[in-house]
Amino acid sequence: MALNNWLKAIVALLYPQTCVVCGLPLSSQGGCLCVQCDMKLPRTNLHRQVDNAAEQLFWGKTTLQRATSYFYYHRGSDFRQILHRLKYRGEKEIGTKMGRQLAAELLVDGFFDGVDYLLPVPLHPKKQRIRGYNQSEYIALGISAVTGIPLLKQALTRQKYTETQTRKSVFERWANVEGIFKLHTPQLLEGKHVLLIDDVLTTGSTCVACADAFSEIPHVQLSVLTLAMATV
Repeated sequence: MALNNWLKAIVALLYPQTCVVCGLPLSSQGGCLCVQCDMKLPRTNLHRQVDNAAEQLFWGKTTLQRATSYFYYHRGSDFRQILHRLKYRGEKEIGTKMGRQLAAELLVDGFFDGVDYLLPVPLHPKKQRIRGYNQSEYIALGISAVTGIPLLKQALTRQKYTETQTRKSVFERWANVEGIFKLHTPQLLEGKHVLLIDDVLTTGSTCVACADAFSEIPHVQLSVLTLAMATV
């Protein structure tokens, strides 16, 4: 044990962990934001609001118990690095660390009360092979580590390979994801509360497409949690 601690100290000295936003060294190895960037993180706190902006995106499209996102995101924001490095630079551990952080903060407000399963929104197998991992799954892993809620990784699959949503219009986003998810072992989810986990909430089209796959399950309840919420 002493040798392991010594080796970890040497590695930390030679390869110090840095803040994903500003690049300054971290004072601890547990998270991925320095104290200043953590304080500046534009938290939404939507989970404390009834009929909040995240929930309103789904009105008239699907029925949810609740929905929220952890922080606001826009292209010019310094905090874009969290998502960019998580999705495009292979730093999947950012997802786990941010998942732990957001779970610890939302847990005290009871957001996870009554949730039976965490279900990360799946990627198409081709896209996952290219990226090497599903970023939403790593966010969910961090949440599960804090809350103890189990993951459902195989219950939902993405049947259609779709182009990225990033530069699509609102109409194109909805058309791009219509009917692309397939649910397996639906009997397992009867009467259960499932929390869908994704990286970014923009129009809500992807999560609605996921919810559509649950439409025939008796008494199932759905909620949505994303790491970020896109703003103009």
